[in-house]
Amino acid sequence: MPASQHQNPKSDIEISQTAKKRRILDIAKEKLGIQPENLDPYGHYKAKVSMDYVKSLKDKKNGKLILVTAITPTPAGEGKTTTTVGLTDALNHIGKKAMLCLREPSLGPSFGMKGGAAGGGYAQVVPMEDINLHFTGDFHAITSAHNLLSAMIDNHIYWGNALGIDSRRVTWRRVMDMNDRALREIVCSLGGVANGYPREAGFDITVASEVMAIFCLAKDLEDLKERLGNIIVAYTRDRKPVRARDLKAHGAMAALLKEAIAPNLVQTLEGTPAFIHGGPFANIAHGCNSVTATTAALKLADYVVTEAGFGADLGGEKFLDIKCRKAGLSPDCVVLVATIRALKMHGGVAKADLKKEDLKALEAGMANLQRHVENIKKFGIQPVVSINRFSADSDAEIKLVKDACGKLGVEAIMADHWAMGGEGAVDVAKAVVKICDSGASKLKLLYPDEMPLFAKIETIAKEIYRAKAVTADKSVKDQLKTWEEMGYGKLPICIAKTQYSFSTNADSKGAPNDHVINVREVRLSAGAEFVVAICGEIMTMPGLPKVPAADSIDVNAQGQIVGLF
Repeated sequence: MPASQHQNPKSDIEISQTAKKRRILDIAKEKLGIQPENLDPYGHYKAKVSMDYVKSLKDKKNGKLILVTAITPTPAGEGKTTTTVGLTDALNHIGKKAMLCLREPSLGPSFGMKGGAAGGGYAQVVPMEDINLHFTGDFHAITSAHNLLSAMIDNHIYWGNALGIDSRRVTWRRVMDMNDRALREIVCSLGGVANGYPREAGFDITVASEVMAIFCLAKDLEDLKERLGNIIVAYTRDRKPVRARDLKAHGAMAALLKEAIAPNLVQTLEGTPAFIHGGPFANIAHGCNSVTATTAALKLADYVVTEAGFGADLGGEKFLDIKCRKAGLSPDCVVLVATIRALKMHGGVAKADLKKEDLKALEAGMANLQRHVENIKKFGIQPVVSINRFSADSDAEIKLVKDACGKLGVEAIMADHWAMGGEGAVDVAKAVVKICDSGASKLKLLYPDEMPLFAKIETIAKEIYRAKAVTADKSVKDQLKTWEEMGYGKLPICIAKTQYSFSTNADSKGAPNDHVINVREVRLSAGAEFVVAICGEIMTMPGLPKVPAADSIDVNAQGQIVGLF
């Protein structure tokens, strides 16, 4: 943990539970000018902002948009969400009107290996335990909407199958927001004629659902319903697509999501307003919070800080090439988060040895940071490097990173928001404001809409991952051509691959070059309006680790959650 941890041994949840929170109605009114009648409170400290109010903001001027992303993740930790929170608090420290937008955490990682996703130390959003558990029920609504469609598919087949669905070509799996490897592949409808026609099926985790992706890309309820209707759920025997609207499912699905689509307002430990809304995985989907929340925030604050999942090559690229393309957004600055520990790990140091000074390994690991800086600049955006400070970071190591970043034309700034809150990220905030106000960043998308689908995959693989080639079976290429003929050729690409490497080999650290990316499968998300290219081994239903976080989570006699991160 960062430098001052030894001075404050409190866990994240202890810090959160002892924090003096303000009523969310007061935060909304004083910080954002939102009157109580435009909020639907969920208790005292969280609320939804009504969609009627969100619509009323459309003619207001946009603030500056700041994207927080990171180097390639390692077990050493980088602290992207913590930086997002600390930076926004710091912007308010220096007199700016700022708010942040984050994804909602999934219960799968919360009870599995990753833990919570509400920041950490003194750079947290609160109430932390609510946010990491059921929150306002959005994920439950998304799960229900998804599974309603599943039920309606099987029901339609049972009652005569007027649409001629080929039960062997049902592509719509069920979901639940939990890690459960036993449900990855199942056989359903067993037990005789009364239970339908037996077929192979399976479960994905809710955050991998196309409904989640649609939820996060939809501009409003009408757009949401239209996209839900466009979901392709199955094919007939002569390979014609069957959509959710053919089953008359999209209206009922939208009804289940009517309340959920409104952005959720909470606060940081320092009382900074925060939208936390939606949460698709970044190694499976596009990995960023909802368009609804981000666009509303830009009307409410002068500076809006948001994050994209995992590294800049994965979540960052999708934020820019999918979310910004679809929503007309353009970041004014990118903050690239790193730690000296993680950079040494990319240079070959084992996790147990990260506290020892190792300039040689750090210099080797800087290749990963350099790659990400180069990639961000390809999009026409000027980055700032924020280095989360740890107690073992030596002066020589800090100097090496700063000097190397200087040669790349970017500023590297040490930050200690974990221990100090917004005060610890003031220098980062000043650097961000300077770039935002300079107008230097002009977003350039990586590829045009008109480029063929396979060429888009090749462009991402070669330009961002530095692959020498992309391979795919004839069936994959033929499928892409079929979708182009169906009118889906202009959709962007969502690469599904490991987050731990530029390559598809999770163990290949640093900045590998000239590797081969194999596309083993492609999936059409017709409602979300992107094509998923699955590269390497990707689990859409994760499993729990040997010792899951759930082992330590409990509720005490006073009714408080304990052991949650």
